[in-house]
Amino acid sequence: MEEEMMAGEIFCNVPMMLLLTVGSYLLGLWVKKKSGLSLMHPFIISIPVIIAVIKSLDISPDYYVKSNFIIDFMLGPCVVSLGYLLYRHRRTVREHIVGIMSAVVTGSITGVVSVYLLCPLLGLDELFIRSLEAKSVTSPIAMDITRSIGGDASLAVVSVILSGFIGAVIGPAVMKLLRIKDPVARGLAMGCSSHGLGTARAIELGAVEGAVSGLSIALMGVLTSLIVPLFNLLVGF
Repeated sequence: MEEEMMAGEIFCNVPMMLLLTVGSYLLGLWVKKKSGLSLMHPFIISIPVIIAVIKSLDISPDYYVKSNFIIDFMLGPCVVSLGYLLYRHRRTVREHIVGIMSAVVTGSITGVVSVYLLCPLLGLDELFIRSLEAKSVTSPIAMDITRSIGGDASLAVVSVILSGFIGAVIGPAVMKLLRIKDPVARGLAMGCSSHGLGTARAIELGAVEGAVSGLSIALMGVLTSLIVPLFNLLVGF
């Protein structure tokens, strides 16, 4: 009993939870670098490691999340910092504003309609449809949209993570295969389909890609929050 209490005191604290988060991500980066495979995204390593550690030490997931409040807080400034890239390339954005808006509207509608069409084919019921419709926007927005239409917020988060991971991993390869070289088009593709993870990858591709991808995240969030309830109203959900 005393040994269990000592283990709890050692591991169940904020510094250790932060160390677990940062350490597991750095481990993921190391594995990706050593393997040389784009498929080995750090999330593939860090998420299982974190789950294994908190389960083995019987640490509450809620406690783990609350202990990482510093990282959660820093997400805000990180997103705002994308505005600097956008400001630097504001002329490019102005020149392509019609194309950008057209792509975002098309991407938002396609993201919602594709879920409505594919879920029945896969044998998934209405709950899954409501929970997956907002898969192409960031997690906080997706959760709010999903709750407002009666979906499962947990399923929504999983779908957001998966769509972001898939886009970040295979998106650049698909664009290379299709010979898409325009930086604005590449940024739109990553931001509209893969939100934050896609934008992080877009920044690696180039500054213009990162700026446009960051803008598309915001626009996708606004449009999807309007399109999803309207679409559900039209189809009779």
